[in-house]
Amino acid sequence: MAKKSILVVEDEEDILELVSYNLIREGYGVVGVQTGEEALTAVNRELPDLMVLDLMLPGLDGLEVCRRVKSDQNSQSVPIIMLTAKSEESDIVAGLELGADDYIAKPFSPKVFLARVRTVLRRHGRQVDNEATTLRIHELIIHPGRHEVKSGEEKIELTSTEFRILHFLARRPGWVFTRKQIVDAVHGLNYPVTDRSVDFQIVGLRKKLGDAGSYIDTIRGVGYRFKE
Repeated sequence: MAKKSILVVEDEEDILELVSYNLIREGYGVVGVQTGEEALTAVNRELPDLMVLDLMLPGLDGLEVCRRVKSDQNSQSVPIIMLTAKSEESDIVAGLELGADDYIAKPFSPKVFLARVRTVLRRHGRQVDNEATTLRIHELIIHPGRHEVKSGEEKIELTSTEFRILHFLARRPGWVFTRKQIVDAVHGLNYPVTDRSVDFQIVGLRKKLGDAGSYIDTIRGVGYRFKE
């Protein structure tokens, strides 16, 4: 099996070395850069299987790099793990809104970090395996491979997180899921996001779906479901 390639973007040299060392020891191919500009150049040169992206960078910060990667059709499928010293909920939500797949605060345990890397790569691999499966429910057409949603002929622009929530709920119409189940399905187990963050994502998703947003039911005291 080909070695998975990981782009590490971190301006602190000792952390860059630590992260790279642990990844290389696990058998991954690693490219390390220290600025946002270098990160975009590396992505344009060759798409990595995963990007580990620090938030606090000189010049282009991590959020802007994430936004540019996720808004480019050629690179939007690259999964991103945010690596940062910040741990406030607002920073976590900002990263998720821009399409980050996971979020790890410094200081971190190398074992936990590697477990998160494996989880994101495994989840991304499952998404790639299911690329050809297009879901049609009500007037919505959901294409996981393209991360594309249409209502009739109208294309609906969603963030990566919004898309995964919609796809998760719509694949199981009528099933009720707690907020924790939604977070676990979209981001992996023990992800540090509160119930309020899930509600925030649902509000944004409903708004973008327009009339189709009414298909997402709130089950008071439990969570959410997609109408049959």
